[in-house]
Amino acid sequence: MGKETGFLEIEREELDYADPKERVKHYKEFVIPPSEERLKNQAARCMNCGIPYCHNGCPVNNIIPDWNHLVYEGDWESALEVLHSTNNFPEFTGRICPAPCEAACTLNITDQPVTIKNIECAIVDRGWQEGWIKPQVPARQTGKSVAVVGSGPAGLACAQQLARAGHSVTVFEKSDRVGGLLRYGIPDFKMEKNQINRRAVQMEAEGVTFRTSTEVGVDISMKSLKENFDAVVLAGGAEHPRMLEIPGAELPGVRLAMEFLTQQNKRNAGDDETRAAPRGTLTATGKHVIVIGGGDTGSDCVGTSNRQGAKSVTQIEIMPQPPAHENKLMTWPDWPMKLRTSSSHEEGVDRDWAVLTKEVVSEDGEVTGLKCVRADWSEGQLKEVPNSEFTLKADLILLAMGFLGPRKQGMIDQSGVELTSRGNVDANTHDYRTSDDHIYACGDMRRGQSLVVWAIREGRQCAASVDEALMGVTELPR
Repeated sequence: MGKETGFLEIEREELDYADPKERVKHYKEFVIPPSEERLKNQAARCMNCGIPYCHNGCPVNNIIPDWNHLVYEGDWESALEVLHSTNNFPEFTGRICPAPCEAACTLNITDQPVTIKNIECAIVDRGWQEGWIKPQVPARQTGKSVAVVGSGPAGLACAQQLARAGHSVTVFEKSDRVGGLLRYGIPDFKMEKNQINRRAVQMEAEGVTFRTSTEVGVDISMKSLKENFDAVVLAGGAEHPRMLEIPGAELPGVRLAMEFLTQQNKRNAGDDETRAAPRGTLTATGKHVIVIGGGDTGSDCVGTSNRQGAKSVTQIEIMPQPPAHENKLMTWPDWPMKLRTSSSHEEGVDRDWAVLTKEVVSEDGEVTGLKCVRADWSEGQLKEVPNSEFTLKADLILLAMGFLGPRKQGMIDQSGVELTSRGNVDANTHDYRTSDDHIYACGDMRRGQSLVVWAIREGRQCAASVDEALMGVTELPR
């Protein structure tokens, strides 16, 4: 523990952002990097608990007190080594993870938690700046080959761990670039894509082969993968969207959030987004936009709509508004349900809760509004509030209501693996094997829609299981 009284003397300080009026003019990250002294002070708040609950709150079990102490002492390179020992891609989690570790921080019981996420991001960013992050090329090759399907965080983590163990790893990605939803589902203003690019370069130097624009189950069969690789890992994510099932939902002005976000990221990359726009190009410019869904994806749609120049942006959620503050004595160390305001919300949005959609209003085939009714959750189940109907003006309605598991057509159907009652690929967290001993599954394809940090954890653990199955023993950490 670097400073025994640090948590008593130093207040929590959040990151500083560029002014909302300025940052909505571009799609670049807008965090103002904190000074080294400020980061050291924030790291000094860590209590170095006898039982650090942040370890358990973090799905990858980051050794948080250790690297907080090292940052306080100014030993950034050692802090990076500790951080990388549990997390392959802390620049991803340091930017887009909601930080369940902070909710579990012991200091959070009676005070404000340590800024764990910000310190994590600063460590890895410093590592890239200083040139400390280099390829870890294995000393020997095992002669075994593994196919990893999907290049999201689960697939990337799994592939990198297996390559470092000496296996020949090929990653198959249906999109034209590596990254999965990190690439096309996360706006650039939250995470610029050079973060993915340099990791891909590192992984290629470690021996990973990327085959982009190759959809397993379409361009190449599962049968071929099973015949040509010693193991196959399914890490394709949960891409089956929850649809809006009300009259008018089929109109062209009602679109999926991932369509919307993907097209903008392609524009930012200089690509022709029409290649990924089977229903036509999509923009919020000059439109009244309604975002249905109150989660992170909905928030991303809000930020993107404002940058595109929407006339107005409204975000609605079917659940009631959460409390502004949680009862910490009742919720700690678990993730609390409370009102969260993102940087995108601060840029301009009307938010409304307990709203149930009833019908999309249109004129001559064009969306003009959305009929809604108030929802009553007072008895623990959804009821419509009588005589509470209202109509919101809308030109574009974006669906950000989550996902129902992986897409079944193609790869999963061809694999023949068993599914859970929720439609996910059935595999446990002990060995990540599916009903086919040759095939493994990890990440959202196995657990359902979840966080990037859970995907990294599952990718790492799955890699250890595959390595053990191929070699009889493994030295890869879980």
